[in-house]
Order: sequence, then C-alpha cells, then structure tokens
Amino acid sequence: MGDGDDPARLDQAGVGRIFREESGRSVATLIRVFGDIDLAEDAVQEAFAVALRTWPRDGLPPNPGGWITTAARNRALDRLRRESRGRELLSEVAALLPGDHDNPGMSEEVGPVQDDRLRLIFTCCHPALSPQAQVALTLRLLGGLSTTQVASSFLVSEPTMARRLVRAKRKIKAARIPYRVPSEHELPGRLRPVLAVVYLIYNAGLTSPADSGLCAEAIRLARILVTLMPDEPEVAGLLALLLLTESRRTSRLRRDGSLVLLGEQDRTRWDRASIQEGQAILRWCLRRNQPGPYQLQATINAVHADAPTLEQTDWSQIVVLYDQLFAVAPTPVVALNRAIAIGEVQGPAAALALVDELDLDNYHPYHATRADLLRRLGRQSEAEAAYQRAAAMAPTDAEQDFLRLGGRAAR
Repeated sequence: MGDGDDPARLDQAGVGRIFREESGRSVATLIRVFGDIDLAEDAVQEAFAVALRTWPRDGLPPNPGGWITTAARNRALDRLRRESRGRELLSEVAALLPGDHDNPGMSEEVGPVQDDRLRLIFTCCHPALSPQAQVALTLRLLGGLSTTQVASSFLVSEPTMARRLVRAKRKIKAARIPYRVPSEHELPGRLRPVLAVVYLIYNAGLTSPADSGLCAEAIRLARILVTLMPDEPEVAGLLALLLLTESRRTSRLRRDGSLVLLGEQDRTRWDRASIQEGQAILRWCLRRNQPGPYQLQATINAVHADAPTLEQTDWSQIVVLYDQLFAVAPTPVVALNRAIAIGEVQGPAAALALVDELDLDNYHPYHATRADLLRRLGRQSEAEAAYQRAAAMAPTDAEQDFLRLGGRAAR
C-alpha cells in the first residue's frame, strides 16, 4: 500500500494505481493456472471493477494483490463452469495441477524460477512473435499499461496497437507457446526483447510518478535475470542502468509535481548506494569487454553521476559514448540524445542542425529539444511554437506544465 492510500479515503485514482502495480502479478498467476490469456486478463479487469466499487466504501484489504488474484480466479472459474468448453478446461487444469480441485492452480509452484511474471515475460517474448509484438504484449499484460499507453510507447495509433495485441495473443494460443522460462541453452537467444520489456516497464514508472511501483518491479525483474544469466554483460548492464537512473528519480520532481531539469537537481539527494552498486556492476562489465546498448547507456549515466555539477560534466566523454551507442543502436532517439550532448560541447547551432535531420515528429522530447535549442539561439517565436507542440504531446501534467512555462518564457 502506498503512502497516500488511506483505507478510509481510497479514491478511484488510488485503486487505479494499485491496478497498475498489481495487475501484472494477478494476470501472470491466472495465465499459469488456466493457460488462457484472454480469460486471465478479463477476469482481472472484472475483479478491479469490483474493487473500484467496494474499496472506497469498505476500505483497502490487507493484501490488495492477493484480494485481486483471488477475486479474479473466482470469476474465471465461474465463467468456465458456465461454458461447456470451460468445463473441459477445468478438467484439464485439475488433472495437470495437483492440489485443491475447487481452487485449481493455487498450490505451491514447482520449477527452477518461482515467479509467474518472469514466466509471462518469456512467453510474450517467444521468437514466434515479432519483436514489436513481444514488447507491446508484455507491457500490456505485465506492466498494467492501457492500450493507449502502449501505443504511445511505440508512436503508433491506438487502433493499430489494439490489432497487434489481438494478433499476438492469437499467435500464442494457436502456436501453443509454453508458459515457462526457457532452458539455459535457450536463454541468450531470447534475451533482447526481455531486456527491452524490463527497460520499458521501468520507463513507464519513471514517466508516471503515481506508478513508481513499476520502477521497483523492473529492478526486481532485472535482478532475477542477472541470477538466471550471471555471465551476460548486457543483463548486468541493464541492471546498472536502472540503478543509476533510479538514484535520481526522487530528484526529478518538486513537491508541487513540477519537473526539475538535470542541471537544477539537488545532487545531495541522489541515492549514493544505488550509484555505487551501478558503478560496481559497470566495472565488472568493463572487464568482460563486450559493450552493448544497455552497458553504454549505463556508462553515460555513470558519467553524470560522477559530476558534482552540470558544468563539471565530462560532455566530451558523453559524446564519445553516444558515438559508440549509435554505432550499435542507430535509432532516432539515440541520435537525438547524441545531438543534445554535442550541443553541450559545440553549441546549440551544431545540435539543432543534427536534430532537424531526424524524423521524430510524433515524439514530444524531439520538439522539447528543438524548443530549448531555438531559445538558446534567440529564435524566440520558433521556440515558443516548438514548446507548444511539445506540451500538446507530453504524457503527464508535470511535463505539460513545464513545457508551457518554457513557451511563455520564450515569448
């Protein structure tokens, strides 16, 4: 239960926060029990609809996640008992899973990894699915993100993303993709989309302060992956990246919810324990000499963590690291961040020339970056228009307010 969840005063927003934090665990458990993604997802949605009606009136139960899982399981059982195919499935579940046949699948788990959510990630990230479908489906099922939020992460429309999700779930069912963690020899080939999912889950929590539980969940999953694949530098690199980013998370917002830029953050509030752990992991990665995208991003964050102030940041080193990152991950977003670093070394004109070459019109940080560079160049009217465009696309109130303030300052 979060600090703001007074059982006597739980409102719709509070229930929504719990949904985003707990739904992935509940959906994953029900998929293990029943082997049906749609059944699990619908049952959890129904359980939260009941919670939305009853919790504000009756108060928060001692274990909200357990309450949801139990309520969802009961609704799934009720649905299956009403359907002839469902009664067949119940018989199959009872035969396959030992324990209480009236409450199938709720006995202790067996197997090397005691975590339904990790199993769900690997199921969604099966190579039979396209890479985009792998990431999108896991964000939807495990991260508790709406279809609209997942669509925003991929810069596509909601109907397009809805169709992708439906196709991915059908493919899992038709191909009988198993709900399990792969065997050891299969893990390296399944790694890339799994790491991408964990990273996007963290970012979903980072961009939505009310959903910060997703940040903790991503770090927890990254730690499990490190134990599964202790010799994979990119797994360790992802954990280092999340820890170094997490070290600054509480400094990103003021008490009123407004954003604090990197240069204005109180660096004494940065979590030194997370920084030290992240840097120690990076030193291990460096000895392996197998640099990859997550290791390079983590190293960039480590350079920022080492700087006492923004002005003392080694921007030349950051540019070199972005050059290496772009060589292995030549995406427009990496190019945008590289241009920002170049602007700190060569000035805003050099950065703007690079930014204007990018095709990121549907990405609000692109317009925010252009706005800042135009402001620094004294092109105020253009800067104001860019700030307004960025504010209109920003996903959170804090970002919208921050960008509108920048637009007013540019007038």
